[in-house]
Amino acid sequence: MAAYKLPPIRALSSLPTAELATILDHLFEPSVPLHTLSVDLLRDQAFSSYSDLVASIGVQLAYLAESSSTSDTKWLESILGAHPRLGEKKIDSTQSQAEQAQLALHADTGQDKLSELNALYERTFPGLRYVVFVNGRDRSTILEDMQARIDRDDIGFERTDAIKAMCDIAADRARKLAA
Repeated sequence: MAAYKLPPIRALSSLPTAELATILDHLFEPSVPLHTLSVDLLRDQAFSSYSDLVASIGVQLAYLAESSSTSDTKWLESILGAHPRLGEKKIDSTQSQAEQAQLALHADTGQDKLSELNALYERTFPGLRYVVFVNGRDRSTILEDMQARIDRDDIGFERTDAIKAMCDIAADRARKLAA
C-alpha cells in the first residue's frame, strides 16, 4: 500500500467531507470531535500552507481551552484524548507508531515507569492524556517532562501545552506527508 500524501492545500475547498476528515486524521489523530470542529474550517477558509491550517486549528482548540463552558472543555479533552498514551502497545495511527518507535520500551527498560507516570498524569488531569512532541528526544527527557508537568499541577497550562504539542506534531506530520 502506498504511503498517504496530503492533497495540494489549494484543493481543500473542493474535497468531500470524508477526505477532509482523513486529512485531519493524518495530521492529528482520528477524532470525530475534531472533524466536527474543523472540517468546515478546511472547506471554507483558504490556506497558503498546511502550517497555516494547523495554526488555525490551534486557534480553534485554544478557544475551547479558554472557554468557561464545561461542554467546550469536554470537547477539547475528547480531541486531546485521541492521542495514544506514550508507550502504549496498540497504536492505531501509523504516524504515532513511527513517532513513538524510539520510545519502544521493554519491561526491563522503563515500561513500568512510563505506565506509572501515564496513570499519575491521568489522575492529576482527569480527562486529559499526556501529549508531547517527541521529536528525537530520548525516553529519559520525555519522562522528566512528564513528571514536571504532573508536579506543576495546573490544568490550564496543561491544556495549553497539550494543544501546542498537538499542533507541533501536526505541523511535523504535514511536512512529511506533503504531496
